[in-house]
Amino acid sequence: MKDLVIAGRKFSNRFFLGTGKFASSDIFAAALEASGTELVTAALTRVDEASAESDAILKVVDQSKVEVMLNTAGARNAEEAVRIAKLGRAAGYRWIKLEIHPDARYLLPDPIETLKAVEAVAKLGLVVLPYINADPVLARRCEEAGAAAVMPLGSPIGSNRGIRTRDMIEIIVEQSHVPVVVDAGIGLPSHAAEAIELGADAVLVNTAVAAADDPVAMARAFNLAVQAAEIALKAGPPSESRTASATSPQHTFDLIG
Repeated sequence: MKDLVIAGRKFSNRFFLGTGKFASSDIFAAALEASGTELVTAALTRVDEASAESDAILKVVDQSKVEVMLNTAGARNAEEAVRIAKLGRAAGYRWIKLEIHPDARYLLPDPIETLKAVEAVAKLGLVVLPYINADPVLARRCEEAGAAAVMPLGSPIGSNRGIRTRDMIEIIVEQSHVPVVVDAGIGLPSHAAEAIELGADAVLVNTAVAAADDPVAMARAFNLAVQAAEIALKAGPPSESRTASATSPQHTFDLIG
């Protein structure tokens, strides 16, 4: 696999971690270390220095080693997302994950408003990573609008259903000239490995780790699964075949003597 570089920053770990839903800052800190991640996402409330939320999570992140990407969760349209991005920029954050989902039941991203927001936020000089449906045409439009990477969903946020958009993700990977980060719906380490095996450059996971009975062990498991998939791809797995291929030698031995 090629090196993972987003907006000029090189990442040695392809497992990214969300900061929501952790029961305590201590658990998050331990999970963060176990994950080996070099990028975390955080909602606006977590970067507000006056907020009680901020003491818990981001104070345990060593921002000299781990990139913090502000997300616009809660935004219902491009205008709200751009406003959040500007607040993040004022607080010193350059990386923005655009999330715009007006549908409260499934939290599916709004493609029209997302593209509008990508265009606007990219013009602010920020690093933009839009969360999108697994739509190859939209992914290409976001790239053309200035997205540093695209983040297609595997299945709805927090559903833990895994990669239900496999065919579309393969097309996005094939056509994209920017990194592809599979985001949302990943519930097991095997799902994360599958995304990497499909050709995705990285995965972003939150609920599957934070809501696990043992978030620290789960973070470690995801980290190892992503590494295993990356190593396997580098090893050059054999191609699929429609027919069988014997693993034993194609001759018999005379055992009678």
